[in-house]
Amino acid sequence: MRQPRLKLDAQSGSAYYHCVSRVVDQRPAFGPEDKDQFIVWMQSYAEFCGVHILTYCVMPNYFSLLIEVPTPPKVLPTVDESLRLSGLVLDPARMERLQEEMPDWSAEKLADWQTRLHEMMWDVSAYMKVVKQRFTQWYNREHQRRGTLWEQRFKSVLVEGTTEALARMAAYIDLNPVRAHLVEDPKDYRWSGFAAAEAGRRLAREGIRRVIHPVDPRAVTIADALTQYRLWIYGEGLPAVQSSPATASTGAGLAPEQVQEVLKKNGKLGWHDFARCHVRYFSDGAVIGSRQWVDTIFETNRKRFGPKRKDGARKMKYLADSPIFGLRDLRVNPVAASQTTHAQNGPPKPGKAP
Repeated sequence: MRQPRLKLDAQSGSAYYHCVSRVVDQRPAFGPEDKDQFIVWMQSYAEFCGVHILTYCVMPNYFSLLIEVPTPPKVLPTVDESLRLSGLVLDPARMERLQEEMPDWSAEKLADWQTRLHEMMWDVSAYMKVVKQRFTQWYNREHQRRGTLWEQRFKSVLVEGTTEALARMAAYIDLNPVRAHLVEDPKDYRWSGFAAAEAGRRLAREGIRRVIHPVDPRAVTIADALTQYRLWIYGEGLPAVQSSPATASTGAGLAPEQVQEVLKKNGKLGWHDFARCHVRYFSDGAVIGSRQWVDTIFETNRKRFGPKRKDGARKMKYLADSPIFGLRDLRVNPVAASQTTHAQNGPPKPGKAP
């Protein structure tokens, strides 16, 4: 029996998750129009469910999202607001029928309708379920197919709500097409949050603001947020890049064969090269954040672990001097330099090299 998904308590403030879901058989199923449509549903249901997309990447056979799930509001949406939100995800014919029938509903039926809507909001599982189901319906209709589209349930990693943790996770997601050798520069892959933000898309830019300043996104301008985020992607984080502007502008780093040599010798990589490898900590690490925060999550969920385990935080193997830790100690292939089959096969399964 599988354990319930690891989530932050609803009353603990906003929770951040890296979510990944792969196509069944890991086949490259999504063309340009499919990826465009997925992004439409992803964003529409995000507003409907009350969650925020910080960044994303839709690949040929899987997608990665970094999302914020806020604490549910004390005052739930009114009937009028619930109707507006429904209009974001219902087709015009169903929406028109709903508006025509609603005046004849009893108070009990109206309350039941609102309750069912609210159960789909402010929850990572509910959001992922409805997005995947809605896209599957559209995809199967467009491609004249039947049956499941997604492989197993989605993976999720709980991420600490700090710039340090969120920026590293977001940059890792936006570097997916680089690791897959689809583009050399992440801004050139249009189905990602970074590329959309660079192209001026409002929602993507707002997501980057939440990455850089999660407590109060409006405390940083969009221009400053993009500048700081570029440093995370092209360099080694803000302090390091400021002392080495060439790194930030060129994205230069170790060649793949050099990275492989470091890994073979159990050496350490800087963030710039580490993020350009396939790193299972970011998809299988369960929790990502500072040592103290990971230990706190461990203690809160102590019953999930065996009695011999004394603490939660685990260092990320091969990453030099990192303040970021994971909850799981991934001993088998936690980092792999080569991604030559990544675009075709998607993220490797646990315990297998890509």
